[in-house]
Amino acid sequence: MVEVAAGIILSENGDILLGKRPEGKPYPGYWEFPGGKIEAGESAVDALKRELKEEIGINPRHLHPWISRVFHYSHATVKLNFFKVTGWDGEPEGLENQELSWQNPNEVKVSPLLPANEPILRSLRLPPVYAVTNAAKLGVELQLDKMRTALGKGVEFIQVREKEMDRDALKRFALEVMALARDAKVTINSDVELAHQIKAHGIHLSSNQLMHLSVKPDFDWCGASVHNARELDKAVSLGLDFAVMGHVLATPSHPGIEGMGWERFGEMVKNCPIPVYALGGLSREDIALAQQHGAHGIALLSAAWK
Repeated sequence: MVEVAAGIILSENGDILLGKRPEGKPYPGYWEFPGGKIEAGESAVDALKRELKEEIGINPRHLHPWISRVFHYSHATVKLNFFKVTGWDGEPEGLENQELSWQNPNEVKVSPLLPANEPILRSLRLPPVYAVTNAAKLGVELQLDKMRTALGKGVEFIQVREKEMDRDALKRFALEVMALARDAKVTINSDVELAHQIKAHGIHLSSNQLMHLSVKPDFDWCGASVHNARELDKAVSLGLDFAVMGHVLATPSHPGIEGMGWERFGEMVKNCPIPVYALGGLSREDIALAQQHGAHGIALLSAAWK
């Protein structure tokens, strides 16, 4: 297996940098993320820094681990270790005769892409905050009012999770959330039938549901709550789009239960091929810390609506 370090170079507006493979390399003319082979005795981080300097002339200042995927090409089996790069010195330029292009991950206009990068682009469409509804505490009207404000300030991903509501009330509430959300993604917690009825964008599975499934549910977006490596492995084996892992820190909703802590969280998500949100006792100020430990972002309940 060939180990590769690849960089998701992210501009301030969220665009990503892609490079066109030059003649003389496998898959000439295909677009890919900058990066290259990890040499013997070299860490993935050091390899990426070296490759980005040699390939496009930049020195990364801010980067963090993201996901890792194995892909089988006709000429090799490659393990791609992806890092997000959010700060660098220098201006990117094609130092190996490759064309470069900044692209919106939601609407990539260059083609063809290397086959391994299609699922990567899909994962990049997930925002860093996964907001979980809390109408049980706030009340429906206040929750919807706070949601209007949050959507106006950039919230793009919402899970409807109201276990205390009866089915009719939950359906009415979920439909109101869908009407408010418009361009945001909305998942329904646990209730597959309801999610289909209201044409939600996705389903969020409980860990118990996850462990009893043999096939991924048919939704655009499918995630699950996980608490340990076994459950995370199950989410991966089913091909889910993301997972939410917690609790990372102690939280008032689970008194007396210690969080797993950042070190353990980082160990469990290391080399994971799907994005993982960190959950439990967090606020928006913890996004960078979560990402440094390999998280895609954070899931928030009360803090999502402050």
